[in-house]
Amino acid sequence: MAPDARRAPGVPGHWAPRPERSAGLRLLLRWALNAVALMLIPELVSGLTVNSYTAALVGALLLGLANALIRPLLILITLPITLLTLGLFALVINGITFWMVSALVGGLAVAGFWSAFWAALIYSVLTTLVDGALADERRR
Repeated sequence: MAPDARRAPGVPGHWAPRPERSAGLRLLLRWALNAVALMLIPELVSGLTVNSYTAALVGALLLGLANALIRPLLILITLPITLLTLGLFALVINGITFWMVSALVGGLAVAGFWSAFWAALIYSVLTTLVDGALADERRR
């Protein structure tokens, strides 16, 4: 057995991956699957084009960064209207974030706000499914 491997409890000789390595692989897999999800959305939403898998990879990366860094600031700034609409304005923020990212990625084009809105909504659903499928066993 490799020195960095661990034995599963109660199973002699069974190899279990180190959590920190599997987390990195899970992140790369999530990024690739989110890019695939981004490539599928133009089939469902008119007004959205993704020219290549490279554009989808860059778009998925920037969407992840925007959702982690910019979206919380937008939600904080628009908190009063988000509260008045019982959180529905957060969907508009998702559309704005998607639209901003599409302006930065050359091979990702959005025709208008409503295309960005519906694309962001579908992308959110698909990435939630990906995250659920790749969830760490300890969190289940």
